[in-house]
Amino acid sequence: MKTFDLQLASINDVKQFVNKACQMPFDIDIISGRYVIDAKSIMGIFSVDLSKPIKVEVHGTDSDVAAFRESVEEFVIE
Repeated sequence: MKTFDLQLASINDVKQFVNKACQMPFDIDIISGRYVIDAKSIMGIFSVDLSKPIKVEVHGTDSDVAAFRESVEEFVIE
């Protein structure tokens, strides 16, 4: 399990992120405050405060994490 932060600034960003998450065969969660949301749920993501960075938790191997992070690199913040 690995985590990184990202920012989804628009509806289109959320749509692109969910599409990329749905292509992955492992679990991915979004953590915002005390809430843990399935990253493959567009309605779930819209239920959290997107004005702040959100934490992504990837439940997969190191190569899974690297592949997913690379696919969503445009949203990752350091």
